[in-house]
Amino acid sequence: MYYLYRLYYLTIMFLKIILLVLFFAVMVGVGIYCRRTASDVQGFVLGGRNVGSWLTAFAFGTSYFSAVIFVGYAGQFGWKYGLAATWIGIGNALIGSLLAWRILGRRTRLMTQYLQSATMPDFFGKRFLSNALKVAASVIVFIFLIPYTASLYNGLSRLFSMAFNIDYVWCVLGMAVLTGIYVWVGGYMATAVNDFIQGMIMLVGIIAVIASVLSGNGGFSAAVESLSHIPAESAPGLSGAFVSFLGPQPIYLLGVVLLTSLGTWGLPQMVGKFYAIRNEAAIRKGTFISTFFAIIVAGGCYFLGGFGRLYGSSIEYTAAGTPVYDSIVPSMLASLPDLMIGVVIILVLSASMSTLSSLVLTSGSTLTLDIIDPAVAKARKGEHLGERNKLLSIRLLVVFFIVVSSVIAIVQAKSSVTFIAQLMGISWGALAGAFLAPFLYGLYWKRTTTASVWASFIAGVLVMCGCMYGTFTGKTFISPYFSSPINAGVLAMVLGLVIVPVVSLLTPVKAKEEVDKMFDCYENTVTVPASTSLTEE
Repeated sequence: MYYLYRLYYLTIMFLKIILLVLFFAVMVGVGIYCRRTASDVQGFVLGGRNVGSWLTAFAFGTSYFSAVIFVGYAGQFGWKYGLAATWIGIGNALIGSLLAWRILGRRTRLMTQYLQSATMPDFFGKRFLSNALKVAASVIVFIFLIPYTASLYNGLSRLFSMAFNIDYVWCVLGMAVLTGIYVWVGGYMATAVNDFIQGMIMLVGIIAVIASVLSGNGGFSAAVESLSHIPAESAPGLSGAFVSFLGPQPIYLLGVVLLTSLGTWGLPQMVGKFYAIRNEAAIRKGTFISTFFAIIVAGGCYFLGGFGRLYGSSIEYTAAGTPVYDSIVPSMLASLPDLMIGVVIILVLSASMSTLSSLVLTSGSTLTLDIIDPAVAKARKGEHLGERNKLLSIRLLVVFFIVVSSVIAIVQAKSSVTFIAQLMGISWGALAGAFLAPFLYGLYWKRTTTASVWASFIAGVLVMCGCMYGTFTGKTFISPYFSSPINAGVLAMVLGLVIVPVVSLLTPVKAKEEVDKMFDCYENTVTVPASTSLTEE
């Protein structure tokens, strides 16, 4: 009997290793296949602005949803809000995907092409005719994307230990090296193609995992019934709080929905996908595909996390008695068949690597094109870096960001350093709070001024730094509600949306004639088939 069990164990382990090796081989192969598209800066950073609907939609979705969503956020918010956490996924689909594509997609593509900008900081510099704005935006990106990138490794340690008994360090190094190879070789197009493959894995994987978890709890009805008997500490008078329509804390749930949905409108790695899309037809198709992807992946992840309370006896707790949120989803998966756990590993790797590749490409291109190249040109009295040197700089910085984020992730896991984890939660809020309002108004409103953009940058960063200071010192930031980085991030976004129009009305527009020319790009006459637009005759 022992030998039969041993044979079964070795067979399953062999199959899981084969899955991993096949996955790695495909990712590297795609990078090599796409190397011709990465021969110049436009090709490496934007795919030559010729990326179709499916690749762009999946690149948008996979950059949106990482292992942080699947392991961390799904477990944390599912524990707090129960099945009502599914609203987060619905908000991500309708606000973070559907409305983002409808409101930002076309105008971003047109304006950035006219301005010949390849990054969000470059957009701010050219749209508002201020090199200082471009540098400031680049610094914000540089500071806050590194800890955000490091967070992508979260959750991998528990899942790999469960599946392969492999140390976390090797998980981080393997993921970092593989991502670095295909981004270095193939640039944006390799990232987009791999995002498509990884996105398909995520779609199939999340459906399979949900079905397996519900089956292990007696089916959907039985699982919901069991969840309905668990009392909520935050709402002791609410019977069945974790299966109720809005959960035990609807106000806090709203904050999560807003930050994780509306916040994507100001994230450079997300908005950058619209820079590269091919044409109008690709935008229309991409809107539908991206929204569908978000409903399945984000909705599925948070729906799955809503059943986390059923595993309260098997998860880990801190000394204070609070749950270790990263342990919730792995505990839910521990009872799955071994081969299904292998599928989950591929799912989480796909989610992590797709977002990691997008972030490091954004960071490397921003630092090269918006800081290093202008600095070199200034030192050389107008002589910029050559095309080959720009490409080399971006590639080296991609490697640099991957190495730094890997080191941060390993240090955090192997030591008692806690401030890194706190900074990760603040990164999203700082980026969205600083960039969302000026980017949105800058696309739609000629009257948006340079001073208002500065005000938004300052307000967004100060709010999140204030929240971080309160977290480290134990002091209350504004109120207990805004002491949460989630709610502080929402405050930063709302402040920006109010500050930008108010300051714009009180300050002058720089070079009004030049701004008028920028907005003329929206009025260019194009010829379309009659099937697209009816004639008046």
